[in-house]
Amino acid sequence: MSKSLDALWEKVRAQKTHIPSLYGDIDFDATPERFTDDINVRSTLPSKFAGKYRPGILEDKEKVERARAYTLLGDTVADAYAALMPQYGFRGLIGMLKQACDEGLDAVEEAPQELVDFITAMETTPDWVDMDLVREGARLSRNQMANLAPWVIRGAFVATFMNKYSGLPMAITGTLGNESVNQRINETSSFFTTATLPGALERFGPGFKAAAMVRLMHSMVRFNILKRSTPDKGGPWDPAVYGIPIPQVDQMPAGTMPAYLTAFKAMRKGRTKFTANERAIVELSRYQCFLLGLPEDLLPADAQDIIDTMLTYSGTLREGYDNDTCGGLTRATMSVYRPKDKTLLSKVHNMVERSYSKVFFTEAFLGRKDKSKAKEMGVEPHLLDYALFTIGNFFVLPRLTAFRVLQDIPIANKIADRILVKRIKNLLVEYGHAEYTTDASEYAAPGQKSAA
Repeated sequence: MSKSLDALWEKVRAQKTHIPSLYGDIDFDATPERFTDDINVRSTLPSKFAGKYRPGILEDKEKVERARAYTLLGDTVADAYAALMPQYGFRGLIGMLKQACDEGLDAVEEAPQELVDFITAMETTPDWVDMDLVREGARLSRNQMANLAPWVIRGAFVATFMNKYSGLPMAITGTLGNESVNQRINETSSFFTTATLPGALERFGPGFKAAAMVRLMHSMVRFNILKRSTPDKGGPWDPAVYGIPIPQVDQMPAGTMPAYLTAFKAMRKGRTKFTANERAIVELSRYQCFLLGLPEDLLPADAQDIIDTMLTYSGTLREGYDNDTCGGLTRATMSVYRPKDKTLLSKVHNMVERSYSKVFFTEAFLGRKDKSKAKEMGVEPHLLDYALFTIGNFFVLPRLTAFRVLQDIPIANKIADRILVKRIKNLLVEYGHAEYTTDASEYAAPGQKSAA
């Protein structure tokens, strides 16, 4: 193994001694069932890619071993902070983190070292990040976030439920109910939408704070599952099958999706290099993911490397669809009523948006030829869905195109940007205040009453 791979495995195994209250019972030398490097075992890589790319993926032993290691790596600094829950309580950890984000670490009285390490890790922007490009990427991304994202977020959310190994944490933490599903959609939308606002990802910006809260929420989920939901405690989470809950690599597909789509588009056009605008979109995606705790290994900058990283992830995650877990989450997501009111206009919007998301999901993540998977998941689009998708496009595409043109015209781009910023702020109001939790009572330490 290379020195960097040795160092990665040392970091993985160190979780056991560094955070024994979470990882003391985990055998990091055992490969969980979710990971597969067997060419005869089906992975989550879509069938149209598997035959062409998977043999090559599995032949690269260095990449495969790196993928195996990341399957077992959590968020070391956020996990260590979440492990203080028995001492500080759920509300205590939330309060200190919010204060540190808003006012700085010095404002937190007797801040625990774990909080200092957490915030310091986020503040220490790596050399490979170009913040000028990040700001430009945010400006360019405001168009899609304002005019397209509200129509496809439900479909993008469903994409995270395609696999039982990565989707089980959502089911365990009470996301099968309509209200909790809507809250999770809003939380996810809130973070990625907020991140495109001017200055949002700066040290004291709302995007920085939102990223910290997302990380703490994920760590609390890990804490809850490993403390309460393992077989010896009567729960469904078996580390021998699922590994650790929400490993960092499971956040990569959602976080790097803009970069992946940009890379795929460039490669399809025969280009290996990004345009200036594409480079900015990729850099925004990479920096957002850094703030969410993802390591540089999972955030390549070049088009081919971005695609290879995503294919390696999909090509080593074992295929697994469970109707109770995946199907339950999918049904809850597709059936939930999203608008805040029940006016006729809102009801029509909800109906069109649901069909739009269904078609978007099947086209973007499955492809028209893989109808059996869409049918199995209960999201197979029908004639009415395609009709409503077409109607939605009459509204979505002209706005997307118009603002994309305006963004490159001097003076006009400033006016367009103000309109987009206003639209994004209105969307954030619709999404509501994101608490980045499921049920607070679920995060209390065993035997401790929640402060919620």
